[in-house]
Amino acid sequence: MTQDRNDKAANQRTITTTGPAPLEPHSSCLIVIRGPGIGQRVNVGDQPVLIGRDPEADLQIGNPSVSRRHCEIWNCVAGYRIRDLGATNRTLLNLKELDEGELKDGDLVTVGESVCKFVDGGSQEARYHAAVYQLATQDSLTGLPNRRHFAETMERELARARRHGRALTLALIDLDHFKRINDDLGHLAGDQVLRRFGALLREHVRADDLPARIGGEEFALLMPESDLDAAFESADRIRQIIAEESFDAGGQTLKLTISIGLACWDTSRDSVSALMRAADRALYRAKSEGRNRVSTKG
Repeated sequence: MTQDRNDKAANQRTITTTGPAPLEPHSSCLIVIRGPGIGQRVNVGDQPVLIGRDPEADLQIGNPSVSRRHCEIWNCVAGYRIRDLGATNRTLLNLKELDEGELKDGDLVTVGESVCKFVDGGSQEARYHAAVYQLATQDSLTGLPNRRHFAETMERELARARRHGRALTLALIDLDHFKRINDDLGHLAGDQVLRRFGALLREHVRADDLPARIGGEEFALLMPESDLDAAFESADRIRQIIAEESFDAGGQTLKLTISIGLACWDTSRDSVSALMRAADRALYRAKSEGRNRVSTKG
């Protein structure tokens, strides 16, 4: 037996390798690692990034210790820079007050009672945080944003619509008779349909629109800068595309329709919950009137 083990070990050669595959580049980012807003992050790209309590801030930390416009980060030829914007509680870089300075991988930025960490896009840590962020914000089945991420984005878009008087329309989408697919063909077939629908929704929305999966067969679409007429046209186009598509479900081909409810932001719908309720009432109207249609009436 001992000889057999020795012979086996002698035959197990170490395979030569060039090492781990090179890391794919990821966005540099600022992540809240301690205090109010923990877990939030914002990518730092070519555009300046605003950090503060303001609902329009790219990284909003809703705590009284944070000024509305606390600090900003931007990328220039020489690297990343950070600047205090006259915050009541001065911005700290590695525990030292700053007016403006260079930002490097691993630096700690204190904003009020929150501590943020800057992660350079070329580092291994950036890859790790990108994966964690994806898990926290993305629906695992369809790859679309999840309900939490969608609600956070709605808060920011509502703030912009309110401040600048811009149009903003929400669409809630429900797959008609989806329960029958699960009951008749099984949940794996149902998952196939959901994945395909998610891909089609992503493919046929505008670049500025945000599609998301917010429930089992419930999806949402946020349309900034779209009034009710423009949103209706876009939603009905998507409805027609889905009605004409064939879906593979567990080896069977089936047709699918959707119902859509629309609600446009106004002063009577000045919160995420109020706008969601209005769109949900319109969706109920679309389903009660026969499904496979778009409704704007709640």
